[in-house]
Amino acid sequence: MKLYANVIGDGDPFVILHGFLGMGDNWKTLGKKIAEQGYQVHLIDQRNHGRSPHSDEFDYSLLAQDLLEYCNDNDLDTIILLGHSMGGKTAMFFASQYPELLRKMIIADIGPKYYPLHHQDILDGLASLDFEVLKERKDVDEALSVYVRDAGVRLFLMKNLFWKQKGELGLRIYLSALIKKSSEIGAELAKNLIFKGETLFLKGSKSNYILEEDVFRITEQFPNSIIKEISDAGHWLHAENPTAFLNELVAFVKM
Repeated sequence: MKLYANVIGDGDPFVILHGFLGMGDNWKTLGKKIAEQGYQVHLIDQRNHGRSPHSDEFDYSLLAQDLLEYCNDNDLDTIILLGHSMGGKTAMFFASQYPELLRKMIIADIGPKYYPLHHQDILDGLASLDFEVLKERKDVDEALSVYVRDAGVRLFLMKNLFWKQKGELGLRIYLSALIKKSSEIGAELAKNLIFKGETLFLKGSKSNYILEEDVFRITEQFPNSIIKEISDAGHWLHAENPTAFLNELVAFVKM
């Protein structure tokens, strides 16, 4: 599958993978700052997200294969790989399969363990949208608010809106497949999948995605890893404290 990507800057390739229901453009501001450090930043849309192709098949093995195809098609021999949430799971799986392609890896607020499904209200809200009735972004926001109270989360979700044609809104995500395969999002990374390369795990101080009891499992599967906490940040740590996030990231990749 040929993935869509927005490429910024010149230098060593630095690939960023977004989270569930996101897209590469969510990382554009930070991507520009990373590019200023001398990197060619690839903001990838994973399958069924953003402008990348749709497929009824969806799991981390396929997402990793998509990334391998992207690297091959774009002559990326070695990359620095950053993945957030779902993108972090893709990155971990990819690293365990193709370690020779990675110079370093950064995982943002996710571990290799199983995570129970917790996006049901969001998926129900998105599935409820009737674009024959909803003709304005404010109407979509109002409809989503019944299911998703947090205005910031709604704003994030509404980045998926686009004009299919004049007067007709649509969603870039392939929602039906993501709903059908939603159990794959929290899937465990098998314990025999190991990456021995340099890895930085960044966790939000207000997030419960990486807990103290997860540290042993992380260091077992990623023996050359360090875990750093980003203060005043939850799961969207790169958006909630971008300065601290960027500082930790740059210090790690420049080591």
